[in-house]
Amino acid sequence: MADDARLLVAVVGATASGKSDLAVELALRLDAEVVNTDSMQLYRGMDIGTAKLSVTERRGVRHHLLDVLAVTQTADVARFQRAARQAVADIWSRGKVAVLAGGSGLYVRAVIDHYDFPGTDAVLRARLEAELDRVGPHVMHERLRKVDPVAAGAILASNGRRIVRALEVVTLSGRPFVASLPQPCYVHTPTVQVAIDVPRAELDLRVARRAERMWQAGFVDEVRGLLDQGLQQGRTASRALGYAQLLGHLDGQWSQEEARERTIAATRRFVRRQDAWFRRDARVTWLAPGPELVDDALAVVRAGSRSQRT
Repeated sequence: MADDARLLVAVVGATASGKSDLAVELALRLDAEVVNTDSMQLYRGMDIGTAKLSVTERRGVRHHLLDVLAVTQTADVARFQRAARQAVADIWSRGKVAVLAGGSGLYVRAVIDHYDFPGTDAVLRARLEAELDRVGPHVMHERLRKVDPVAAGAILASNGRRIVRALEVVTLSGRPFVASLPQPCYVHTPTVQVAIDVPRAELDLRVARRAERMWQAGFVDEVRGLLDQGLQQGRTASRALGYAQLLGHLDGQWSQEEARERTIAATRRFVRRQDAWFRRDARVTWLAPGPELVDDALAVVRAGSRSQRT
């Protein structure tokens, strides 16, 4: 649509809130293409456990940055930033609207906000990663808590890679990790962010139902198949929700039923952290789920686009 040229819409929020479907609906109404901002949907073959939309479910809407990494590769937000911004520019060059869809908060912010990534030190990173392998993420998380409690409160104790990165930044810069995070200042206007405000109890139910659907859809077989592709060696992919728990089952640490219950519990904890992350951003408009959701989202997009252009 001519009036919406170079418009960027971000559909954000918690896992199981309905972001992917809303993004497709908006794309159909706005003549848009979707750019994935879910760090785990970057991986080929990780379909069921990430609730990746099938080609049919995409309803003809072109999606970018799905299935671009092998499970042995490490997802990197700096590389993602470059690829996602290029995808957005390509979409705009065709006169279309760009819609971001995904709940990986840092990945979303890396695209929409001014953010130059802190430097890295290969020797320090290797030492921290070796320590992570030796003592595990929970010990490293406690270490992070002592030097940067704010960062520790924002990072899951099981997310070894982010813990290592936070410790690396703190060690190199002498500043808290949060100081390196993107500040809320859009790179491009108009940019409009919307989220679906699903009540906490309903989200908890959705997470449990989602896990049931994953198992029924063949999630165990998906993970077994990915083992042959090196999933267990993947530093990022192997820690994804559901995949980490099933790998524990396949290693004999717990039963399949316990793996499912652990997946549900871990996802609910993650959902709370996602919700807290996006609610800190006052630029996000929260919308009630229901039959008027798409129309409400379109109204917010239109109003935000007009206000930022004037």
